[in-house]
Amino acid sequence: MAVSLSCRTEEDSEKSREILDSCDRAILHTLPLAHACAVAPSPVPITIIENEHQPPKIATSSGLYFQQTEPTMTDLRHRGATEKELQHQHSEDKGSETEGKERDGASDNETKSDSGVPEVPVSADDTPEVLNKALSGLSSRWRNWWVRGILTLAMISFFFFIIYLGPIVLMMIVMCVQIKCFQEIITIGYSVYHSYHLPWFRTLSWYFLLCVNYFFYGETVTDYFFSLVQREEPLRILSKYHRFISFALYLTGFCMFVLSLVKKHYRLQFYMFGWTHVTLLIVVTQSHLIIHNLFEGMIWFIVPISCVICNDIMAYMFGFFFGRTPLIKLSPKKTWEGFIGGFFSTIVFGILLSYVMAGYSYFVCPVEFNNDSNRFTVDCEPSELFQLQSYGLPTVLQSITGWTTVKLYPFQIHSIALSSFASIMGPFGGFFASGFKRAFKIKDFANTIPGHGGIMDRFDCQYLMATFVNVYIASFIRGPNPSKVIQQLLALRLDQQLHIFNSLKAHLTEKGLLPALEEAA
Repeated sequence: MAVSLSCRTEEDSEKSREILDSCDRAILHTLPLAHACAVAPSPVPITIIENEHQPPKIATSSGLYFQQTEPTMTDLRHRGATEKELQHQHSEDKGSETEGKERDGASDNETKSDSGVPEVPVSADDTPEVLNKALSGLSSRWRNWWVRGILTLAMISFFFFIIYLGPIVLMMIVMCVQIKCFQEIITIGYSVYHSYHLPWFRTLSWYFLLCVNYFFYGETVTDYFFSLVQREEPLRILSKYHRFISFALYLTGFCMFVLSLVKKHYRLQFYMFGWTHVTLLIVVTQSHLIIHNLFEGMIWFIVPISCVICNDIMAYMFGFFFGRTPLIKLSPKKTWEGFIGGFFSTIVFGILLSYVMAGYSYFVCPVEFNNDSNRFTVDCEPSELFQLQSYGLPTVLQSITGWTTVKLYPFQIHSIALSSFASIMGPFGGFFASGFKRAFKIKDFANTIPGHGGIMDRFDCQYLMATFVNVYIASFIRGPNPSKVIQQLLALRLDQQLHIFNSLKAHLTEKGLLPALEEAA
């Protein structure tokens, strides 16, 4: 809505200046965006006009005389402005320096809407000098293609190597990846807000990481190494009071955060407190689920991760060579051609990989701790899920292939669900990460891997996939584990074990199973 304020001068010039001064003060109080009311050299009618679509103006009878603009930091201080106004103006002054450089479409809008968000320093290119020299004659597009391809092959080779080393090494790698991802996200927060000198921010962030890992890995040790824990007195005590100790550790960090609050930075400190906890939820919690999946059998670890890797590679390949139609604004380089090509490629890859791995007990057996040898074992009799079965083909496929039945592992059918999730929902983890990076005007989380960015850039889809696999196993695969039940029974007192024995005996007798067992004996 337009607002107008008119001041008419009188013949006496001294009186005119008094009226104009009073007009000046009125504008400063009623129109905070005005600098001052211009004083005309001669007594003339003056009109101050504020329009919602344009900056306020001062008009004279001879035409436009003065256009009001945003107040400077000095003006705000002279007015006795509040600290909030000063801080807001300071951030806008810094943003205005770069506003004129960004005039293209969406980037211009993002700059204006996020002008108050400090930018994270851009990481330098750390591509090995050997690759730079070898690919110097190529265009930037193809040079990036070759760099990504070579580093991808190197990472896949390293992945095969750690699989060969066994489950313990895999768990250690998961832990290292978790810590690196946490460090990359926390570093972004610190880079954005370090100028405010928030006390204890990084210290508390790493302390909370330690607390959460202590809680989750303590639960894992108690669950999967129960007999070992019961055998050692210190471990048994830690296991018994594990949750209380975990809560006490977290409570200590909580109190440290409260004591670190500074009057001028309350809001920012609570922002960073939430930042740390969301990071813990995304990174630590889901990496813990990856380890749980690993204990169900290495195939539940390798196949989902490989499907995400395959979808990432094939979507990039199809998009690079055939991409024409943009998929989502958050990631302008993602295309529908890459999305669809990655989907079908991942489905085929998941079925073939599952067929190969399901035939080896090393991959399909649950990872268990052997009390006699004090080491992990992956030796078992494969369940029905990993035994070949015959399935009848639909009539249409029979007419095409000439086969009436086909032999498959039941796990291959489950792999279709895993591959579909990796292809359809998995990329949304990448879109989420893209939105996060755009919010802070950065290209990658870090520059750890040339051509790929940081570790978090490679694992943004893996964490979402890990959660799905864990839920899928709990909902459709996992049943009661007799060995764990026996371990818990043996940890009870003798009178409790006897009570359970009598209850179980009565139950079996009622069902008519116990007499049959006695006759057989």
